[in-house]
Amino acid sequence: MIDLSKLAGFEWDKGNIDKNYIKHGITPNEAEEVFLDDGVAIERDIKHQEMEKRYIAIGKISSDKTLFIIFTSRKSKIRIISARLANKKERRVYEENLKKDS
Repeated sequence: MIDLSKLAGFEWDKGNIDKNYIKHGITPNEAEEVFLDDGVAIERDIKHQEMEKRYIAIGKISSDKTLFIIFTSRKSKIRIISARLANKKERRVYEENLKKDS
């Protein structure tokens, strides 16, 4: 699994930085905030890793939104590929993860 403590900051592709807001209403700051959530659930994205390892993160932000993030790591940076509101099933996964950690 990925060790977030070894990553220092974010790297945004010019094509993705505005895409998530236009498509899903999620700002870059909101997407980055997910990684500050102590209860963030992270797992490998086995289905979508053609050329690089991809990960899924589900976490809450200060506005109480639960977000679903697809990301990869490049050197020591997190590169967010996609960010959107989590659906009902994904929110349930997040809540179950919190219960396990309690």
